[in-house]
Amino acid sequence: MSTDDHTAPLPVLETWFDLQCPDCHTAQADLAALRERYGDRLEIRLRHFPLAKNKHAYAAAQAAEEAYSQGAGDRYVRELLSRTAELGQRGEELLVALAAELGLDADEVKSALFDGRHLLAVDADQAEGRALGVSGTPTYVVGGERLDGGRSQEGLRARIEQIVDALPTTA
Repeated sequence: MSTDDHTAPLPVLETWFDLQCPDCHTAQADLAALRERYGDRLEIRLRHFPLAKNKHAYAAAQAAEEAYSQGAGDRYVRELLSRTAELGQRGEELLVALAAELGLDADEVKSALFDGRHLLAVDADQAEGRALGVSGTPTYVVGGERLDGGRSQEGLRARIEQIVDALPTTA
């Protein structure tokens, strides 16, 4: 066995989002810049943290999970976050229509919202977020540090880059 086989794990940036949150939409620009800078050297994971004040956020999280199961979750989330005001007005109708617009199986999204097949995944994310001290969105967890973007996103991308750059990388 060669000692060269030991590599550090890929750094992970967990993003705790409410999919009806306008600040989470704004955060997409920072995530795009991070993806461009790090490429496949940083794993960015969406974690659900629907807030009670956003009536359709919980359903949106379930619809996003169904979109992920159909292979288009990231695209679905980006598009949904660009339409937070419309989600507030149209609710589940928009979630299903968006799936159809993106070429997903809209009937499966509608069924998933009805049968609750993704409830456990959303609930688990939310419970883990609470345990980590997440109270608003967007919140980021990277390198063991929690960064709250709900108050202000100014400087967050730079701080995330500092943390990621200091983490051990895979060889």
